Amino acid sequence: MMNPTVVTKEPNKESDHLADMFPHLTSENFPPMGLETSEFRKAAHRIIDWTIDYHESLKCGRLPIPAVKPGFMKERLPNAGPAQKESWETVFGDVENVVLDGALHWLSSNYFGYFPTGISYPSMLGDMLCTSTANIGFSWASSPSCTELETVMMDWLAKALNLPDFFLHNGRGPGGGVIQGSASEATLITMLAARNKVTQEERSRDPKQSIHEITARMVAYASKYSHSSVERASKVALVNIRLLDVDENISLRGSILRNAIEEDRRQGKIPMFVCATIGTTACCAYDNILELGSICQNENIWLHVDAAYAGSALLCPEYRYIAQGLQSITSFNFNPHKWMMVNFDCSVLWVRNSLDIINSLNVNPVYLQHKDQTKAIDYRHWQISLGRRLRSIKLWFVMRMIGLEGLQHHIRKGVSQAKYFELLVRSDGRFEVVFPVTLGLVCFRLLSPDSTLEKTNELNSKLCEEIQRDRRYVLTPSSVNDVYFLRFSGGMNFCDVESVKGCWEHMREKADLVLHHCGDLKPKINSKV
Repeated sequence: MMNPTVVTKEPNKESDHLADMFPHLTSENFPPMGLETSEFRKAAHRIIDWTIDYHESLKCGRLPIPAVKPGFMKERLPNAGPAQKESWETVFGDVENVVLDGALHWLSSNYFGYFPTGISYPSMLGDMLCTSTANIGFSWASSPSCTELETVMMDWLAKALNLPDFFLHNGRGPGGGVIQGSASEATLITMLAARNKVTQEERSRDPKQSIHEITARMVAYASKYSHSSVERASKVALVNIRLLDVDENISLRGSILRNAIEEDRRQGKIPMFVCATIGTTACCAYDNILELGSICQNENIWLHVDAAYAGSALLCPEYRYIAQGLQSITSFNFNPHKWMMVNFDCSVLWVRNSLDIINSLNVNPVYLQHKDQTKAIDYRHWQISLGRRLRSIKLWFVMRMIGLEGLQHHIRKGVSQAKYFELLVRSDGRFEVVFPVTLGLVCFRLLSPDSTLEKTNELNSKLCEEIQRDRRYVLTPSSVNDVYFLRFSGGMNFCDVESVKGCWEHMREKADLVLHHCGDLKPKINSKV
C-alpha cells in the first residue's frame, strides 16, 4: 500500500518578506474590532440584560442623587491607562464603582429635576444601529442613507407638530430641517446665519463698510428669562444682545421689543435677530410669538423660536395654542431628546430658507466635493461640525415603533403628573403654586410666616438643600423676579402616581423639618386629595 502523498505548501516568499518589513500588517493577537466576535456577542447580551436590570433598580430604591464629592474619580482610577488589554469581565466589573456610584440617575422614578431626558427602547436600538454602521454623514456622498433618512424624518416630524409648510423639504419654499446636537447649537447657527445675511445686505448698500464695522452695530434681542445659551451664542457670534423685560406672565411682548428696536435704530444700530421662547426653563413661560412675528416681518429681522422643552407638546393638538404665530417665524427648534422618548443627542431645527444657513457656513474644499452636490443636501453646511452621526434612525424607530398615539400618550401622562402634583400642593396652605401649570412643570414654594420675600427665599433655599442632602428625590430650584422657588418636572418614563405621591409626602416632611429649625412650625393641613 502506497503512503499517502504529503502535500507541502510552498513558502510565500513575498508574504514572509512583507512580514519582515511590516510586522504590524498582521493582527493575530489583536482582533480588528478589539474583541473576538464570540466575546462581543456575549458582552452585548450581558449589556442588554444589565440595562433592563438597571432600569428596574431605578424603580426599586436606588437613590437618584450620588453621594460623591468633586475629585472622587481620581481615587478610583489609576493615574494612567493600562498598556496590556484587560478582559471584558474585568472592565464591566468596575462599572458600578466607577460610573453608577457617581451618576445622577436621570431615569429614576424619583427624578423631577431640570426637564425630562428622553429615552425608549426603540431609540436605544436605533442608537445601537447607528453606532454599528459607523457612518460619518457629512455629505450625501459620504452616506446617502444618512442624509436622505434625516430629510424624510424632519418632514415626518414637522407634519406631526403641524408646523408651517415652508419648513418642509418637499414644501413650496426652500426651507427644511436638520438634526443638531443641542438647542444651543441651533441658536448659534441661526444667529450666525442672520449675521451673515445682514452683513451681505449692508455691504450691498455700502461696499466700503467692513464686516467688523457692520457686526459692531448689530443687536440681537431675547427675553431676560430666555435660556443662557442665547447669551452665549451672542458671545460666540460677536453680536451685542439685549435681554428685555417681560410682562406679568413672564412673556416677551411686542411693545417691549418695538421700543427696543426703535431706540437702537435711532442710535444707528442694526436690529437683526430675535430669539423667542416657548416654554422657558425657569418657569415654562411663553413669549408672544404673534406680536413678535408681526414686528420681525415688518422690520426684516430673523425670528428664531426656541421650544427646546415645550416643542414636544405640539404633538398633541390641545397644546398647540402655546405656539400661535408660527407662520411669521424664520426658524424653529425643539429637543426630541427631552420629552419625545428619543435619546440624547437629537435637537431638531427647521429654517424657512436653508440658503441662509448654507451661505453662512459653506466651505467647500476639493476633498469634500462630489458629483451630486448640486442635486443633493450636504448637511455639513447646516451645522458647526463636519462629521455627523446617523441620528435620524432614532427618530425613525421611535416614530414607527411607538407611533404618534404613543408619543401623545407620553406627553399627556407628563402633563397629568404635573396637574396632580399641583393639586397636592394646593391642598396644603403652607405652600403656593407660583406660576400657572400649563404643561409638565410645577413651580411652587413654601410660604414663610414672616411673609417677607427675603425670608421666604431663604426658607425655600433651605428646603432645597434638605431635599438634595437626603438624596431620595431630585428637584431643581429657580428664580424669577427675585422669587426663589422649586420646580417639579413630570414626564419621565418610570414616573407613576405613587412616585408623585411619594415626592409630595417628602416635600411635606422636609417642610416640617425646615420650619421647625426656623422656629416657624405650623400645623399641617391634612386635606385628602
